[in-house]
Amino acid sequence: MMKSVPTRFRAYQLGNAGSSFSYFAGGHFTVIEGRLTETSRPSLEREMKRCVVTAADTLHITSWDADHCAASELEELLDLTSPRRIEIPGYDPHCDHAENAAAIIEAFRKKKQTSNRVVTVEAITPESIDGYQTADKLAFDNIFYHPRWIDETCNNNNSTVKFFRRGSFDVLSLGDVESPDIAARLRRSKILRLETDVMILAHHGADNGFTTKKFLRHIEPQLAICSSDYDNKHEHPDQVIRDLLHEEKIAPMTTKTGDVIVKSIDDHTGLFRAINLKANSTEISSQMDFRAKKAKLLSYNLDTIREIYA
Repeated sequence: MMKSVPTRFRAYQLGNAGSSFSYFAGGHFTVIEGRLTETSRPSLEREMKRCVVTAADTLHITSWDADHCAASELEELLDLTSPRRIEIPGYDPHCDHAENAAAIIEAFRKKKQTSNRVVTVEAITPESIDGYQTADKLAFDNIFYHPRWIDETCNNNNSTVKFFRRGSFDVLSLGDVESPDIAARLRRSKILRLETDVMILAHHGADNGFTTKKFLRHIEPQLAICSSDYDNKHEHPDQVIRDLLHEEKIAPMTTKTGDVIVKSIDDHTGLFRAINLKANSTEISSQMDFRAKKAKLLSYNLDTIREIYA
């Protein structure tokens, strides 16, 4: 029997290019990406208030690139969310901007330490991923899938891939990965195939060889989220990706329209609703209801579930 876990995911419209999300499950609030703008701050404040939290449990940053972690916005974000844990990219900061962002995070950690508050900062590296014990498949704990290696020629491929699965629906965060080799390895994950409900499109929905028909048919997300600025000068997601999502009957939503809110409904045991807001408002542009994959799985008896995951 699936437990009742109030769960919320939000994709924030930034007013410029970049990504910002949050995931709330079981009382734990995670901010995804180090971005905060004049456009997104009121929405993040409302989301924290809606989730009844005054601080984030985790700040999860997938990439040192400025559209994922802006040094100029980081201090304000850290002050607002005061995370207890910060997960940073596992590759070395590769430019002055990235080095500044890393320095701001370290200064925040030291500042909190002097006030007798421990803030954990962890770089998600191949070694740290190898060090984690294999997740209990029935415990529905979060899982890091990448980086399993460091790509010296393309930092996009060093983005952190994390599967958020503690709530009543699950979210796959892919950062900016673009290598078909990474996609092939993710396709081999039975957990991702069985549980992915919401997928944040890799590299903002770019057509770079990662998001393919084969990948989508294995992961089978019900909803694909694309982070794009209002003017959408980069035309995210690419028309090729839009066509693939349509062919595979995967619903797309984008922050070009406005914030995307995904929330568990009814008894919070699997039914969830996705809402695309109109820009800078609480007016709804579109909405759809879904049933989480694991809600169906957990309707089976325990022996059947063990066999499915084996």
